[in-house]
Amino acid sequence: MIKKLLTTILICGIILLLIFSLIMCKESTTKIESNEMIELPEPRYNSEISIEKALSERRSVRTYTDEPITLEQLSQLLWAAQGITNKEGFRTAPSAGALYPLEIYIIVGNVIDLDKGIYKYNILEHKLLKIASGDKREDLSNAALGQDSIKNAAIDIIFSAVYERTTKKYGERAIKYIHIEVGHAAQNIFLQSVSLNLAGVPIGAFYDDKVKKLINMPEEEEPLYIIPLGNY
Repeated sequence: MIKKLLTTILICGIILLLIFSLIMCKESTTKIESNEMIELPEPRYNSEISIEKALSERRSVRTYTDEPITLEQLSQLLWAAQGITNKEGFRTAPSAGALYPLEIYIIVGNVIDLDKGIYKYNILEHKLLKIASGDKREDLSNAALGQDSIKNAAIDIIFSAVYERTTKKYGERAIKYIHIEVGHAAQNIFLQSVSLNLAGVPIGAFYDDKVKKLINMPEEEEPLYIIPLGNY
C-alpha cells in the first residue's frame, strides 16, 4: 500500500515538473517573440504628389475600409514622422536643440506581411521592435473613450515623449517645445499619408495611464498623441 502511494506521488511529481517546464518554455518563447526586430523597407524620397497638393487634400478622416496597408506604406509613414535625413542624425521634423524627446509606437491591426501586435519604432536603425502580440486596437480604443476610428484603423501610431531629454537644457520652457515638436511630426504623417492614398485623424482625448499601461511604456515616457490611419 505504501509502495503504491509512493509511486502515485512520484508520478504526480513528474507530471507537475513537466507542466512547469512547458510553462517556462512558453514564457521563454513569448519573450523571444516579443523582442523580435523587423527590418523596414527603405523609404523613398520623392513622389508624384507635390507638397502643395498634399496640403490641399489633407483632411481628418475617421472612417476606414477593411483594405490592409502595406509594410512599405508603414515604413514611409514612420520615416516621415521621425526619419533620419543626414549623417549628423537630423530628422524629418525639427526638434529644440536637436534633443529629440519623441518616441513612436504602432498598434498594428491590418498590415500585409506584419503580425498584429504592438511595436516600437527604432528610429536610428529604421526598424520595428515587437513588444507584444495580438490585436490591441480595441484595447487602445477603450483607453481613448471608445473612439471607433482607433478600433477600425489599419494601424494606430502613438507618440510619447521623454520630457527630461529637453527639460535638462531648457527647463520648464521645454514642455512647450515638445508639444510643438509632436505637432510637426504629426503633420508630416498626415501629409505623407496623402501621397500614399491613406488618411487619418489626430486624437488627443485618451486616458494617459491606460495608454501607458497598454503599451508598457517606460516610467519616464508620457503619451501625447494617437493617430489612426488606414485606407478610406
